[in-house]
Amino acid sequence: MRLRAHQVARFVNQHAPDVLCLQEIKCQAAEFPTEAFAEAGLPHLRISGQKGWHGVAIASRLPIEDAPVLVLCREGHARCVSAIIAGVEIQNFYVPAGGDVPDRSLNPKFDHKLDFLERLTGQMRRRDRRSPLIIAGDLNVAPGENDVWNHRFMSKVVSHTPLEVAAIEAVRDSLGFIDLARVATPEPTRLFSWWSYRAVDFRLSNRGLRLDHIWISPGLESASSRHGAPPARVHDEVRGWDRPSDHAPVSADLFL
Repeated sequence: MRLRAHQVARFVNQHAPDVLCLQEIKCQAAEFPTEAFAEAGLPHLRISGQKGWHGVAIASRLPIEDAPVLVLCREGHARCVSAIIAGVEIQNFYVPAGGDVPDRSLNPKFDHKLDFLERLTGQMRRRDRRSPLIIAGDLNVAPGENDVWNHRFMSKVVSHTPLEVAAIEAVRDSLGFIDLARVATPEPTRLFSWWSYRAVDFRLSNRGLRLDHIWISPGLESASSRHGAPPARVHDEVRGWDRPSDHAPVSADLFL
């Protein structure tokens, strides 16, 4: 985050978001560039930081109130941060990547990832579907066949294996969450938010994954369908900026 505060300011200047959910900030709260965010018009912050690793934050133009803090990471990593903004609860996550071997018994990192998602499912099943709730972040799972560049190949690779897809679908089904990006861009159109640094030209190779998500509870459905505009989009142009993140921003419009 400290290296890319200027890119955040550029994005905010172009698109004027009211709220930003950030993942992998890789700094502690005291090291977060708060002044740069205040100058960009996002002075209200909730930060869950960790030295050199992980970390999530929510930045807002509007005042922030406290929201329920979810305990989902058995390793104690900074992977969850929450806020209530304009009466809407926001839960921002950085789900564990899961390592390389898609086997719970052989790979503790993969087991950790599935455990995180299972805990989230359990938490959401106790919620009221009518309550206004947003889940956002790097969920590190590409759930659909058209959320990966090659379904058959990627089904054996961590991020799109059947176990992960089942786990993320359980989260979505737990509260009837609405996947705004897929409302805006229905299947079978391919849609990605992440492209590896290995490709010299990410657009030409286009071996992407849709790992970044914004979901809303049924209680917010009417807020996403006003004015007839697409409710969400992937800003893939940001992936083409100088020294970008390998993730592109995903945005959603809600009219409260």
